[in-house]
Amino acid sequence: MKNLNAHFGSAKRFAVYDVTREEWQLVEAVAFDDVSDESGTHRSEGDDRITPKVEALTGCHLLFCLAIGGPSAAKVISAKIHPIKVPQPQTIQEVLLRTQTMLRKAPPPWLRKVLGQAGVAEKKPCFEDEDFK
Repeated sequence: MKNLNAHFGSAKRFAVYDVTREEWQLVEAVAFDDVSDESGTHRSEGDDRITPKVEALTGCHLLFCLAIGGPSAAKVISAKIHPIKVPQPQTIQEVLLRTQTMLRKAPPPWLRKVLGQAGVAEKKPCFEDEDFK
């Protein structure tokens, strides 16, 4: 639980964090026994390993993983979770620090949208608030 190092389908555990500009806090760790073997073959109809993972992430707004397949990404997105693929394994601390940096600086448009939907968007600048003396 120290590294981000798995494909979404084969991840045995998720670490869920609450991240603000100033701090982060582990909310929970979720474990799964039934994961993909990444063989590329799909299981039979009715044998769904992805939905329980998506349901476990309810309330999350961002999902970091090494990779995620199209059908899984569609389920994650429909649950209003933004999947973010990282190019290589890295520590969870590195991911958290990068997320904080994005929050502190001008967040990219996709993150502003996620934050707005989450009801935590900051007040938008207003010209009336500026002092133009």
